[in-house]
Amino acid sequence: MRFDPAYSGKVFIMSRPTEEEARVVIYGMPMDWTVSFRPGSRFGPNRIREASIGLEEYSPYLDRHLEEVSYYDAGDMLLPFGNAERSIDIIEGYIDELLEKGKFPLGLGGEHLVSWPVFKAFHKTQPNMAIIHIDAHADLREEYEGEVLSHSTPIRKACELIGPENVYSFGIRSGMREEFQYARESGMHMSKFEVLEPLRKVLPELAGRPVYVTIDIDVLDPAFAPGTGTAEAGGISSKELLAAIHAIAGSDVQVVGADLVEVAPAYDQTEQTAIAASKFVREMLLGFVE
Repeated sequence: MRFDPAYSGKVFIMSRPTEEEARVVIYGMPMDWTVSFRPGSRFGPNRIREASIGLEEYSPYLDRHLEEVSYYDAGDMLLPFGNAERSIDIIEGYIDELLEKGKFPLGLGGEHLVSWPVFKAFHKTQPNMAIIHIDAHADLREEYEGEVLSHSTPIRKACELIGPENVYSFGIRSGMREEFQYARESGMHMSKFEVLEPLRKVLPELAGRPVYVTIDIDVLDPAFAPGTGTAEAGGISSKELLAAIHAIAGSDVQVVGADLVEVAPAYDQTEQTAIAASKFVREMLLGFVE
């Protein structure tokens, strides 16, 4: 006899037993090979799963229950330790397979560089895709200390892939002067410091378009999410991030995939970061997927 894994903490709560019956596939990308400050986000996906056991299965925000969405937690990818290039190739190949099967990918990071191969995979099938990026950091560097594969570069790479005018960043409060200059001059949309109100203003522009949503947990103030590798003071509250997720869910955009990255549990003995992240994942499941 094996007890129900959907309530074990080993998979996200209420995960279906097989991928075949699932509309959504949750997957972990346990990589922190390029972090520039505190490592440990490779342990984030499992901690989010464990924290999900404390969730209610019903969302009073959306009046939906997790039983209304079929999803499968595939666990964490096996990524070669320290090899960013090979890890990126593995992630991209896996997303290619999910999209070919018609699945909705919901990724758990890991450092933010893991979003880059996901962007690449989506661009092959969704050339008109836009990206909603919610983060404390601009992530617009071309390289970091000579390394072009860095957690500080994925949004710059996204701009070069799909066009900066299709990238919408919110909550940004950290980066080099050159990154903010690039944002101003390139035509991308960047909202500094705030998330909810500027997001609400631009969502009508994206109506009907395929949109990928990437959320870095460090958009939250460290008071709400201390468990992250590069915490930045002056962030938003958990309540505002929930409201932002619900604003996207209630809009006319077509969310095609999403991720939540940079939970580093070693820096938060209270576990409030992983607990918050698990709730955000629940709301994305219930809000982004019909």
